Amino acid sequence: MTSVKIILCTLLAAIIYGIIHDMITAHLCVEYFTIGHPKIIESKSPVLLALLWGVIATWWVALPMGILVAGFSQFGKKPNLEFRDVMRLILKLLLIMFGIALIAGIVGYVLTYLKIIHLVPRLSELMDSSKHSKFLAAGWAHTSSYLSGIIGTIFLCIIVTRKRKRLLTSTKSHGLSNHNLKTRIS
Repeated sequence: MTSVKIILCTLLAAIIYGIIHDMITAHLCVEYFTIGHPKIIESKSPVLLALLWGVIATWWVALPMGILVAGFSQFGKKPNLEFRDVMRLILKLLLIMFGIALIAGIVGYVLTYLKIIHLVPRLSELMDSSKHSKFLAAGWAHTSSYLSGIIGTIFLCIIVTRKRKRLLTSTKSHGLSNHNLKTRIS
């Protein structure tokens, strides 16, 4: 049951992250969603687009993330990690992802502003050149979120495995079983 809880809460936390992320980028450059994405609804509302894309573009990354972290934290012979400890790690990852996305967005904006990078002609022709820096800032923020989320999930699986190994060592040295072990890992 803990595994299902981890999967569902990871999915929910990541979707909330996706909506917040998209609220920021949709208000920064709505064209990132209206021109740079397939049209799903007839709207240029940053709020509606952020709500929609925050779910659509996040769940498919969050679900495998939740499944992997739940699997690495709950299955096997090593002591299971508690739900709150796993979710603390997930929330830390989401905060790190947000920071990386913010930095990447700023870098994308500056590089475009300095004309070091450019929007591809197919997209640049569809909007005023004053929007290019913001468009690429949003793009860099989104790409870095996906990349840091995928890499971060791999690191979480490694961290969880190490924590469980330490719990196993602690369990053996104290003569505790997996069922009566209530140790929290910070």
